[in-house]
Amino acid sequence: MKLVFAYPGNLQLRTGGYGYDRRLIAALEDAGWQVERLPLGDGFPAPAANVKRAAEQALSSLADGTLVMIDGLAFGVLDDFAAREAKRLRLVALVHHPLSLETGISATEASRLRDSERRALSHVRHIVVTSPETARELSAGFGVTPESITVAVPGTDAAPAATGNARGPHILSIGSLTARKGHDVLISALKMIEDRDWTATIAGGRDLDPATAAALERQIADSGLAERILLPGSVDDTGPLYAGADIFALASRYEGYGMVFAEALARGLPIVACRAGAVPDVVPETAGMLVPVDDTAAFADALRRLITDPQLRREKAAGARQAGSRLPDWAETGRIVANMLETI
Repeated sequence: MKLVFAYPGNLQLRTGGYGYDRRLIAALEDAGWQVERLPLGDGFPAPAANVKRAAEQALSSLADGTLVMIDGLAFGVLDDFAAREAKRLRLVALVHHPLSLETGISATEASRLRDSERRALSHVRHIVVTSPETARELSAGFGVTPESITVAVPGTDAAPAATGNARGPHILSIGSLTARKGHDVLISALKMIEDRDWTATIAGGRDLDPATAAALERQIADSGLAERILLPGSVDDTGPLYAGADIFALASRYEGYGMVFAEALARGLPIVACRAGAVPDVVPETAGMLVPVDDTAAFADALRRLITDPQLRREKAAGARQAGSRLPDWAETGRIVANMLETI
């Protein structure tokens, strides 16, 4: 039971995708697998030519018959490698969400990524995805048969219910400061309800998209809400943030799963989010309020309703806690993937 797990960039980054990778590796090792970590370099899915070449060389140096799982952030652009080595290596792709659905890329780039990812996926033995939505997307748009896909949703750790902020409703958002996470929509929505009693924290790393991070900082300053919206950057231990929150709000334009939504459910936080990607699969109506993508007015209205109606907030919190209790743990996620790997 040996596996090479190949990944791009820094495995320790505080993002949902890397968090999934880390916890899956740990769960497989707990189940008795020997997992060799193989870094592929920085810049994916648009690496420099020398980085891509080095990544392909590292993968091609693996012995015949090696079972290797490759994170989709890199694998989607390694189509030439996959075509060359598919018969020699046992390739498994881990797809968090299709690369072509990233926010902010041009139509030309999206088409190029879709073509390369479709070609790469055509050469694998199997594909692991993190949500039913991603499975549906791959089947509908990438020519992948459902039998070639295993859905292994992220595990969620049990956690105590949030206690909230005694000084007034506190709104928490967690997600890297990138365009796809829609923090600009949240800030604009908060401006629309500045007459209400609230404070907010938007926690997320700045390094993945410094331009977006700087734009969000300017937006907060220009809105006059700098005293009410905290932007602490990446936070290693988010437990205290969840514990002190009353509402979880994230206006993502697309999610392949959305681990932070599951974490919010586990803590019984009512959620405001968008009907985007896998979010409706994760957040039931009993636990939150979902609005159309980029509909700032609807997002603001949902926040206003939860802030001004404590009974509604309590009802959604109870629904969130119940939904969170039904989520799988990481051992179960690991078992699903391990059972699949044993058949490859």
